[in-house]
Amino acid sequence: MQVTETKLKGCYIVEPVKFGDSRGYFFESFNERTFNVLTGTETHFVQDNQSFSTRGVLRGLHAQAGEHAQAKLVRVLQGAVLDVAVDVRPGSGTYGQYVAVELSAENNRQLFVPRGFLHGFVVLSEVATFFYKCDNFYNKDSECGIHPLDQDLAVDWQIPIEELLLSDKDKEAQSFAAFTAQVVK
Repeated sequence: MQVTETKLKGCYIVEPVKFGDSRGYFFESFNERTFNVLTGTETHFVQDNQSFSTRGVLRGLHAQAGEHAQAKLVRVLQGAVLDVAVDVRPGSGTYGQYVAVELSAENNRQLFVPRGFLHGFVVLSEVATFFYKCDNFYNKDSECGIHPLDQDLAVDWQIPIEELLLSDKDKEAQSFAAFTAQVVK
């Protein structure tokens, strides 16, 4: 497993070592002990989630707040997505900045999104199956988010705006300025 820290402290690209031959391939997608040594964390995942989406579906930018905050290790089992993590840790030197990484079934990359980050993705392929591990259980009352097309964040989703498909919840999400006002008070 190779782990590379992104420009956002604590947010890592994780790439497995893939072994292949004429029969196919094998790789270890996750090993808690190795992961924690390479990232310097003590992450323990308690929940796995999976979604299926079509091209242009944009899910995000979401997080859970307070004691229900979640770190995630995300990957793509089918297709390709642009995966985005936004640093919203109060006092962070990279507050409001984001990283975008293409994850696909072909490149087998994963992104570790630590607690204190918003997360979202857009489907670049015709379809995609998205899988992620969480280090805390889901709690509906702790959901928070920012509109994924917020002009202050200016995320380049790599798909024309008119082709993006958002849920009603994401269309009605607050602005980054409103979110920041809540965080600072």
